[in-house]
Amino acid sequence: MERPPIGVVIATRDRSASLAVTLRHLLALPERPEIVVVDNASTDDTRALVAREFPRVRVVALPSNRGALARTHGVRALHTPYVAFSDDDSWWAPGALAEAARLFDAHPRLGLVAARTLVGPRNEPDPLNEVLAASPLGPAADLPGTQVLGFLACASVTRRTSYLDAGGFHPLLFFGAEETLLAYDLAARGWGVTHCPEVVAHHHPSPKPRPGRPAAQRRNEVLTAWLRRPLPHALARTRDLAADARRDPQARRALHETLTRLPGALRARRPLPPHLERAARLLDTDPGGTRGRLGTDAAGTPAADAARTGDTADTADAAAGRRARAHLGGAP
Repeated sequence: MERPPIGVVIATRDRSASLAVTLRHLLALPERPEIVVVDNASTDDTRALVAREFPRVRVVALPSNRGALARTHGVRALHTPYVAFSDDDSWWAPGALAEAARLFDAHPRLGLVAARTLVGPRNEPDPLNEVLAASPLGPAADLPGTQVLGFLACASVTRRTSYLDAGGFHPLLFFGAEETLLAYDLAARGWGVTHCPEVVAHHHPSPKPRPGRPAAQRRNEVLTAWLRRPLPHALARTRDLAADARRDPQARRALHETLTRLPGALRARRPLPPHLERAARLLDTDPGGTRGRLGTDAAGTPAADAARTGDTADTADAAAGRRARAHLGGAP
């Protein structure tokens, strides 16, 4: 198979054993993509392991943990037209990257592809797949798949120029539910964000809970509202979080972290253009059904939808549904 014009960026920290599994899968792909590992200041043997066992893989070593912003360092280090993201517990199916490159080649406005995700050794469909496929915003004539307003970061492929044009992942959010904001920013710049199930990613998350992850997700959902949504919507989301904080320690932590970051969010506030706000509002009320009710797409042509937080370790249906709705840009 001809090597496609695509590379893979992996952001990692202190998970060398899991990273090694991911790299073995990626290096076995028929596409033979260039791979860049961005190390978020690991304290384990991550850098030594990659240098010793995976000499084909390039490492960008950051002096401090930059969260999701590490992916932007990786995108800048690559010079391929298209960039796929993996986490240190995910990889791409054989042929998926070639298919993604074909879609980008054929659709110049396509900015990001949200893949179909299969979870664990039994390749179970991630619940997000159905949410993405049932986007109420429908297709666009000049884009493949179904338009969405979110994605799972470790199952996404982006056009390098569109990612950099939109500014990449926002540093204010760090990690946790960071995808929706990037989807908003891509769409606001006129780029298409779509779910293409023929592009397949595998995700093998650890069953161990990640301390602080629920709080980070709630925090970032509210901060995204302050960064891009109308003030009444942002205030309502903040009130909901404050109400939950009275009885829920995770919500209390999320509220504290939200208020700490709120001045930065207000300085960076840039409300969505009207057509995109209409798309986001539709997702607030109908995150996964009633296809095609919007006359214009998220980028201003014919229709938009979807995503989630990036933490499949929490597999309860209710939690998965809540995360999916949040990353659709809608209310949880």
